[in-house]
Amino acid sequence: MKTFWQHLIESLKGRNPGSVGAVIGFALALSLVIFGLMKTLFLIVMTLLGYFLGVRYFSNREAFRNLLDKLLPPGFFR
Repeated sequence: MKTFWQHLIESLKGRNPGSVGAVIGFALALSLVIFGLMKTLFLIVMTLLGYFLGVRYFSNREAFRNLLDKLLPPGFFR
């Protein structure tokens, strides 16, 4: 069974880029109205940081172990 996100991505692939941009803009505007500017910026920054960390470290197991070696005392997670 496909997850919600896989189904959403597949349905957006064939769409007009303008309508996808409009949906993203609407979600951003709604977030600004509900949370305010600073909380919305915080959410965007944390999302981008999570994406960067996921791509950079979690896709490669050895890079993730090297990151943990830098952050934690030696032998802490092994």
